[in-house]
Amino acid sequence: MLRLALIAALTAAPSLAAAQEGTPPERIRNVQVAKGQTCPKGAPGEVVVCSTLEDPFRIPSALRDTGPIASARQSWVNRAADIDQTSKIAGGLPDTCSPIGTGGQSGCFQANARAWAAERRAAANGQATE
Repeated sequence: MLRLALIAALTAAPSLAAAQEGTPPERIRNVQVAKGQTCPKGAPGEVVVCSTLEDPFRIPSALRDTGPIASARQSWVNRAADIDQTSKIAGGLPDTCSPIGTGGQSGCFQANARAWAAERRAAANGQATE
């Protein structure tokens, strides 16, 4: 019984392989259509991939996260840089705008300039500043 099943499987294998064979498309065309338009038909041997002009991204806008990334979801490089900056400020090192230490005042202008630039970017993007 087992031999009969094995023989049947081996004789069917070439026909299954032949059914899966095919030639790849000769041309792949990307088309952007306006919302409500239908995707054009492709010529023989051509694959047409359509996307709308209003939403050209694969991730729907409802699922895209445009806000700041929570610290628990950031990479370890960003976390390490944040810890390093915090320890510099706490130690009163130069260019940190800290009231502690001798070189703390030198970084206040840099910190104010960075905050001003961030506010300008947020205003240009239409986001509310805190």
